[in-house]
Amino acid sequence: MSEQNPGDMARLPLPSGREATLTVRRSPRARHISLRILPAGPGAELVLPLRVSRRQGLAFAHTKAAWLEDRLVDLPKRVPFSDGAVIPVLGRQIRVTHMTGLFEDTWRTARELRISGTRRRLPELVEEWLKGEARREIELRVDVKARRLRRIGLLRREVRRITLRDTRSRWGSCSPRGDLSFCWRLVMAPEHVLDYVVAHEVAHLVELNHSRRFWDVVDRLTDDHEPARIWLRDRGLELHRYGTPRS
Repeated sequence: MSEQNPGDMARLPLPSGREATLTVRRSPRARHISLRILPAGPGAELVLPLRVSRRQGLAFAHTKAAWLEDRLVDLPKRVPFSDGAVIPVLGRQIRVTHMTGLFEDTWRTARELRISGTRRRLPELVEEWLKGEARREIELRVDVKARRLRRIGLLRREVRRITLRDTRSRWGSCSPRGDLSFCWRLVMAPEHVLDYVVAHEVAHLVELNHSRRFWDVVDRLTDDHEPARIWLRDRGLELHRYGTPRS
């Protein structure tokens, strides 16, 4: 489930007379030209296979201009990590509340994430808390699922290291050495979605492919993974509208 590499920028005329910003990126993994919305920033991303020229890619984008404009109009607004913001945590909505205080502290109630300290540091503190929750949830689930595979004799490589990143085009990855990487924004997805991504990457400790045997392992580690895959396909990019946009 590659971290986005910076690309060059282009302007795409839209049917209304406005323009959309395109980030043009080449990918050795891409087999076809693709155009996708970037909830974490303005405009869209145009991904080109290595063999496709920039001109060909922009010509393709022109054919999708009406579609792109419709999607940009419907795009949910950004939600900065500010006082009063409502953010999802494992499928539950909680409100960020800034508390006056000399010292920085963060605690969660049933419906609130309360943070004391300077207001200037509030976005950073919210993100730090979310990353901490993501690490706790992910490490726990990795450990449980790896032990389950070890117990039944399927585990072929041990977990070496777990890394959290802010990736856009991959929710998780597993290296041949057993290094696991996850997007910390998964903590803002429904719980079954995070659980599926962890199961997916732990299953790669058994099968470094997407064969039938791999999916059989995934089925051992999580319940009914198909709804989670559909959620990530249809709504995963919405997770990038929370917090500070990445350049």
